[in-house]
Amino acid sequence: MTRAGRNGGGTSLVCAAAALLGACSLAPRYEPPRAPPVDHFKEAGDWIPARPADNAPRGSWWQAFGEPQLNGLEQRLERSNPDLGAAVARFAQARAVALQAHSSEFPTLDAQSTATRERVSGNAPLAGVFGNKPVTYNDFVADLDLSWEIDLFGRLRSEAAAARAEAQSSAADLAAVELSLQAELATDYFSLRGDDATIQLLEDTIGDYDRAYELTRNRYQEGIAAATDVDQADTLRQNARAQLAAVRLQRAQLEHAIAVLIGEPPSSFTLAPGPLAGAPPSVAPGLPSTLLQRRPDVARAERAVAAANAEIGVARAAWFPVFSLSGIAGFESTTVSRWLAAPSRLWSVGPAGELPLLDAGARLAGNRAAWAQYDEAVSSYRKTTLTAYQEVEDSLAELHHLADELRADEAAAASAESSAHHADERYAGGVADYVEVTTTHTAALQAQRDALTARVAELNAAVALVRATGGGWSREKLSHPDPDAGGDASGGIAASGAMPRDPGRTP
Repeated sequence: MTRAGRNGGGTSLVCAAAALLGACSLAPRYEPPRAPPVDHFKEAGDWIPARPADNAPRGSWWQAFGEPQLNGLEQRLERSNPDLGAAVARFAQARAVALQAHSSEFPTLDAQSTATRERVSGNAPLAGVFGNKPVTYNDFVADLDLSWEIDLFGRLRSEAAAARAEAQSSAADLAAVELSLQAELATDYFSLRGDDATIQLLEDTIGDYDRAYELTRNRYQEGIAAATDVDQADTLRQNARAQLAAVRLQRAQLEHAIAVLIGEPPSSFTLAPGPLAGAPPSVAPGLPSTLLQRRPDVARAERAVAAANAEIGVARAAWFPVFSLSGIAGFESTTVSRWLAAPSRLWSVGPAGELPLLDAGARLAGNRAAWAQYDEAVSSYRKTTLTAYQEVEDSLAELHHLADELRADEAAAASAESSAHHADERYAGGVADYVEVTTTHTAALQAQRDALTARVAELNAAVALVRATGGGWSREKLSHPDPDAGGDASGGIAASGAMPRDPGRTP
């Protein structure tokens, strides 16, 4: 048999083996990690009113609050927020890396052409062929180079699977960043509107206090009231002015924070005062099992487990031979006129193999490191699911108890306002001193501020619950690679499932 025939037979053998073992992968069969079993949310109870729209998709979830200005700000955030732009760029990088890893599974073909003039020394090795004389010649080469690593043991497929899972993890991370920024903007907006309401309350109160101060000073000048009454009336209004300045500062800082969130300099952004209107929408948390499908951070953690699982396949493949196929075909001549003629044709094709023999434990260490990274990813996933359950329970508890707190605060504010009115009448009738007036008015202002604080807290708790339940996101928004390719995991997140284990953790 000729050399060409033997090369052709070897090539056929390698190609046949590649076809037979094309689906081979040393990565463990992936199943999503087991999440803590949770049947219901303890804090949901029976207090959440049932509404048919509770389970509807919540893409632009903030629209449920009925705040047109908030809707506009959220749209500007999606267009201009720098943190969101950075997350989009990170996702683009991850997708490019996944594409690059996938391309390594296929042959590469390069074209090259060279034209060189070379002088061979008369004293070079084998110079006797030329009579021990220097020889000068031209060399014109044009060829195609083929190179292909035959992935018999799935190393390249496992690397591609890991890269795809990382890209999906980056997509989920982008969704988590977006949801976090949207919730932060909504929280800042409602807090700012709460400050607007507080500022209006303080301005009205200061107007009343100023009139009370003038009245008390007139009574003092007429000899009806004591000088201490005037001082106490002045103290009351000055304290209110100090509170007003503090709230205005807080509102300015919130306005600056909103400007940065929507990607604008604080100096060029102004949000006009507005009312604190409406009530938090009813948001049903759904079942705990569906929560894991709606949280992008949980999906990101699960995709990290899938990537680590694929990396185990890469570490295992390091124990096995690496086969490759290379070839070249083209033309070579010493003259341009005969460069592309039939006698100038050249070709070469054949397989190659590399078998690892001794590495002083490097592959064993790599295998152990891959399993340790997998165990770390599983633990991180479980922590993420526990945190998700906690955040939902916290938000449900807040909404439940803040509703009770708001009712109590509003009742207390009404009683305190009535008490202050009666104290004013008692003072005007000479029955009470001004200490009683000061005390009741201070208590009334504080009770009204507490009621406003509770209203803002209730709105922000509703925002927190929407964020804790994933907003309008769903894991179906992730692109799913072929689950049968290279041991990659594209299966959904499950509440239970067997964990892939390797008792010896060595091939």
